[in-house]
Amino acid sequence: MNTVFIAGHARLPAGMAAQNLYETLTITAEIDKKYGVIVAASCTLATEHGRAFVQQLLRGHSLQDGIDQPLASIKNHYLGKAGNAVMSALKDLYKHYELYTIEKEKLI
Repeated sequence: MNTVFIAGHARLPAGMAAQNLYETLTITAEIDKKYGVIVAASCTLATEHGRAFVQQLLRGHSLQDGIDQPLASIKNHYLGKAGNAVMSALKDLYKHYELYTIEKEKLI
């Protein structure tokens, strides 16, 4: 398999529809092992449209280049109440990706 599955979590703001289902927002991503490109992404927003929109914003970004560009995409294009939580979950996901790359280097 050429991909790895990583998740990031963040607390949702009070009063959101998704908060009735979950206390935290989770972003999961399938990431290409060699190039760090997000192949697919998912999140626990309440609406299908919101989940699809976040996937569209994240897909194709290489985490080898950091997360400034995907964070800017979220900030500029996702204007929902969960915007800060989406960015925080992405930052958490990126921390897990960095740990994965460190562990991968140790194995080589």
